[in-house]
Amino acid sequence: MVSLVECPRDAMQGIKTLIPTHVKIAYLQQLLSCNFDYLDFGSFVSPKAVPQMADTKQVLEGLDRSVSTTRLLAIVANYQGAQNALESQSIDILGFPFSLSEIFQMRNTHSSREEAFAVLERIHNACQRKSKELVVYVSMGFGNPYGEVWSLEVLMHWVERLAAIGIRTLSLSDTAASANAERIRQVFSTVSELSGEGLVFGAHLHARPDQWKDHVEAAYRAGCRRFDGAIQGFGGCPMATDGLVGNIPTEKLISFLTAQKEEFNLNHASFEVAYNHAKRLFSAYL
Repeated sequence: MVSLVECPRDAMQGIKTLIPTHVKIAYLQQLLSCNFDYLDFGSFVSPKAVPQMADTKQVLEGLDRSVSTTRLLAIVANYQGAQNALESQSIDILGFPFSLSEIFQMRNTHSSREEAFAVLERIHNACQRKSKELVVYVSMGFGNPYGEVWSLEVLMHWVERLAAIGIRTLSLSDTAASANAERIRQVFSTVSELSGEGLVFGAHLHARPDQWKDHVEAAYRAGCRRFDGAIQGFGGCPMATDGLVGNIPTEKLISFLTAQKEEFNLNHASFEVAYNHAKRLFSAYL
């Protein structure tokens, strides 16, 4: 089966107008009723860096999980954020952004790659003590816009190091919207060599509306069976110079997978309601 990750956190975090907590709760509650495999619902990061996510704890407290099988995922960027997230029994998974770019890692978490790796290992150990899962988002997974060396060898070096400390799910992220279909195919074909070792490789892609299918199909044909999306493609890459670049639209992803006759968890009636809810919410605050 294909795993679907709905990412309202990514869709909302860049919106400058603060969305009221009760509005977020109502939207996330509707998304929970869709029974996605995972809901990337919020983040425990600096409120100065991401003001929109400052109420993540309050949002979490307002959610009723009894109506859903969806697992909740929260993003953290340091050990303190991880500790805050691990205080909640409702959070199933933590996500940590680890970049193949030294420059972007410093900008994103104020640490070098080696420093971030050490923090990541510490967070992973804390997750294990709490019986939680840690997903690593491999930023710049398909290219580097800063002029640093990017290669499949660099990618595999870090993937193998992450696997060696026990990370089992890695979401390869097109952080800067620099991927093309051929690069996506190469990356997933290469990492698939490790899939026999119990590793899961997901795709967190950003694309223009006319690129989504080529990008998704490239990952799918190369063996990817875990996809992140956001309804109507809201959110995406804050560094992209093209304003049309966004997340992969979940409704397009669903159509593609249906055409492939793939099985995936989804309450279609609830998704239709969530889709209309998203249109109203984002039109009001974007």
